[in-house]
Amino acid sequence: MDRAAVFDVDGTLVDTNHLHVVTWWEAFRQAGHDVPMHAVHRAVGLGSMDLIAHLLGDDRDPDRDGALSAAHKTLYGQYGDRLTALPRAGELLRRLHRGGWTVVLATSASGAELGALRRAIDADDAITDTASAEDVTEGKPAPEPVEHALELAGVPASRAVFVGDTVWDMQAGGKAGVRCVGVLCGGIPRADLVRAGAEAVYADPADLLERLDGSPLA
Repeated sequence: MDRAAVFDVDGTLVDTNHLHVVTWWEAFRQAGHDVPMHAVHRAVGLGSMDLIAHLLGDDRDPDRDGALSAAHKTLYGQYGDRLTALPRAGELLRRLHRGGWTVVLATSASGAELGALRRAIDADDAITDTASAEDVTEGKPAPEPVEHALELAGVPASRAVFVGDTVWDMQAGGKAGVRCVGVLCGGIPRADLVRAGAEAVYADPADLLERLDGSPLA
């Protein structure tokens, strides 16, 4: 039976989390909201509307959420041609693909942003499919992105592993019933990932690749 290796993208395969922190911070600042960067960092990994609600709460004017999201998208878009994959990310995906794993991405990115991320990874030959924000009604920490990735792979949860860098990733994977692997390259502490459900934690894709034989992706 096939096996699926499902990967988050931002902060897991591509070094973008702190770009998101700065551009969300600036979008909030332009809209008159003083949101500390450390709070933004903890929220990265949520879909745009969920991130805004998480950081501004119920007292905000929800009619302005769309403008905030658009401002972030515009600010972040300036970096589209400069995104950099994390160490050996593409090599990790190719190794898994050669080993019989069906590799699927599960990301809140879509459209041009997703295209830029995939170009940075440069491993389309190893990626079978992508579950993007456009494919689901609820983003992480809801299980729907991971569940959709499993549908695309045609694999049950018991035959899948999800790799991500945030507590939202670990929570989504846990709710979907898959084994979860965390990476530290998104900036979230190991203890937080473990508490959220990570079975194992690695520094980055290169570390996971080096220790692949002893990992849940063996």
